[in-house]
This record gives sequence, C-alpha cells and structure tokens, in this order.
Amino acid sequence: GISLWESGAFRTPLGEVPVDADAAQALREISKDFVAVDHDAHKSEHAIEVELPFLQMLRADVRVVPLVIAFDAWRPARVLGEMLARLVKAAGEPVLLLASSDLNHYEPAAVSEKKDAMALEPIRALDGEELLARCTRERITMCGRAPTAVVLCAARDLGAKQAEVVDYRHSGWVSGDKNRVVGYAGVVIS
Repeated sequence: GISLWESGAFRTPLGEVPVDADAAQALREISKDFVAVDHDAHKSEHAIEVELPFLQMLRADVRVVPLVIAFDAWRPARVLGEMLARLVKAAGEPVLLLASSDLNHYEPAAVSEKKDAMALEPIRALDGEELLARCTRERITMCGRAPTAVVLCAARDLGAKQAEVVDYRHSGWVSGDKNRVVGYAGVVIS
C-alpha cells in the first residue's frame, strides 16, 4: 500500500532532484515492512513529478523521499503520518511535508464546488480521519485524499495549529467548460 522510491534522482527540465537515500532508509527501518520499495507503483503516477519543478524553483538543493500511497483508510494513514512525524523530528534540518492531489473530478461546476468545500473543511481542521470519511460518504473523487490525510496527521503530531486555503480554482474557470470540472486548492499548514 505504500511504495517508496529509495534512491537515485528524478529528472525534470530544470535538472535532477535527488532522492534523500538516508531519509528513505530511515523510513524503511522504522516502518519494518509497512513501507516497501516498489518502482512499478511510481511509473503511472504523476503527483510527484508535477511538484518537482516548483520545489526546484524554491530551493535548488531540494531532496525528496517519494511515496505513492494506494490505500484509502485512516488506520494506515495515521500510522504513516506518525512515522513521518518521528522522522521529521529526528531530521535535524527543516523538512517540507507535501501531499499532491486535485479535488473532485468531472462533475458540473456547482456540484464540484460544493464537494470541494466539503473536502476542504476537514483539511482546514487538520482532520485526516474526517477527510477520508467525508470523501467516501459524499462521493468526493479527490484522488490524493490518503496522502493528504497522512500529511495532516504528521502535521498535527508536529504541532501544527492551522491549515489555510490560500487559493481555490477549478478547471472551468480556465477552459470555460463548467459541465465537467476538476477542482484544485493550495493549502498551507502551520
């Protein structure tokens, strides 16, 4: 359910982004068999690669520990979040926890806007458990809800007090097609 890319680098038009092999190894050690190396799980996933150029622009020496998560349940999200919080505390340097996701998919704008607001409410409250439950209950097709729940858990364990939605949009605002939109939001946790 949790696939790690443990070494090497990801190549973007801006250059290579190295995998922090030491941090990846530390995660493998504390997780026992909970986190596994599985390169195949990363091959069709694009959430990591779309974030890398932004990270490179902010910090040329950025290193990453890429994880792909294939479950949708609170218990493993909580366990991974707690593990990540322990690793961050032991890191000895600033660490950014980042989850990449869009929000609801391919429904009319009015429907998606309501569903996106319902998903953003537990994110603002730093409540990963409720995010997962609400996405299931309300049929919100947020594809990165589990990674988001993991980061919310880790952030709370690290002392975060708030999550602020700094921007919200959907594809209809750009394309003009309001019949089938995909929602997006930027959220900063502090």
